[in-house]
Amino acid sequence: MSATVPFLDLKAAYLELKPEVDAAVARVLDSGWYILGEEVEAFEVEFASYCGSRHCVGLANGLDALQLALRALDIGPGDEVIVPSNTYIATWLAVSQCGATPVPVEPDPLTHNIDPARIEAALTPRTRAVMPVHLYGQPADLDPILAIARRHGLRVIEDAAQAHGARYRGRRLGAHGDVVTWSFYPGKNLGAFGDAGAATTDDPAIAERLRVLRNYGSRVKYVNDEAGWNSRLDPLQAAALRVKLRHLDAWNARRRALAEDYASALAGLPLQLPHVPDWAEPVWHLYVIQLEQREAVQRVLSEHGIGSLIHYPIPPHRQLAYASAGLAAGSLPVAERLADRVLSLPMGPQLAPSAISRVADGLRAALGAG
Repeated sequence: MSATVPFLDLKAAYLELKPEVDAAVARVLDSGWYILGEEVEAFEVEFASYCGSRHCVGLANGLDALQLALRALDIGPGDEVIVPSNTYIATWLAVSQCGATPVPVEPDPLTHNIDPARIEAALTPRTRAVMPVHLYGQPADLDPILAIARRHGLRVIEDAAQAHGARYRGRRLGAHGDVVTWSFYPGKNLGAFGDAGAATTDDPAIAERLRVLRNYGSRVKYVNDEAGWNSRLDPLQAAALRVKLRHLDAWNARRRALAEDYASALAGLPLQLPHVPDWAEPVWHLYVIQLEQREAVQRVLSEHGIGSLIHYPIPPHRQLAYASAGLAAGSLPVAERLADRVLSLPMGPQLAPSAISRVADGLRAALGAG
């Protein structure tokens, strides 16, 4: 068998930028300053500028970014937050960890993102916010979501953990809603070398509250204005992210080219390709197809040395963690159908274009279409 096609090659990404990354890490080690400080502040300025937002607050990880964004908006016990039924469980966990209740809304079956047309039916007098997720690197349809929020006096917190650099109607994600949260988990389009996260916003009061909450509720050392958290972006990760940010657009362009190659190579096969609305400019964090008999197909791909993953095999409402919500099987059928049919194919800026034809051959073999 020829060399395998990995789902994502993180080592290759490091090796491509090794001299720059190593120099950035050495700079931090030589500085003697290892918590917050100038390196984090520099990344915050650069990432805010990239996103077109006024403020960026570096945090420890993406889940903390979601949770602290909710807490910065004083959302907590007794409140409800609209969340997608089809998402990684972190979106729901952030709401629960604030003491609020996640209220799921089904996705558009074409885009897999939350369906704005279903949101208003889920609102109650307790609803405080809507939390759209830009899943797989494709923006959710923000204009109708923001219009609903304005009509009902709700906050909008965007989960952009998979969408670094994506554009909605020509404008980069980063400041459409009240707060936009980011994960820099190593596998993301803008990935650190460990856990890392951030929040961006145009509101200076929200940014200031986030800075206080991330640092034990303190503005001045040993003076704690409220019960905060320890959720600070590490300077070593900030330095590496500054390097990778300079390459993000070029790496996203490689992902777009691979997605175009996939669309051509997989045309005509008995599977459903990703759907991109004309107002969306995705960054292809994942390339997700839908098909029947997924487990059998995935097994054949593995036999051909081709990596693949399922995002996500169990919807949040069917996880044991949310058994108390009482959402039985069949209660959210769109999310459940997607969970049974989606398959993520190899994708990443270091993936060789020639690998696409090998993946397509593997799929033909698995589907009996060869």
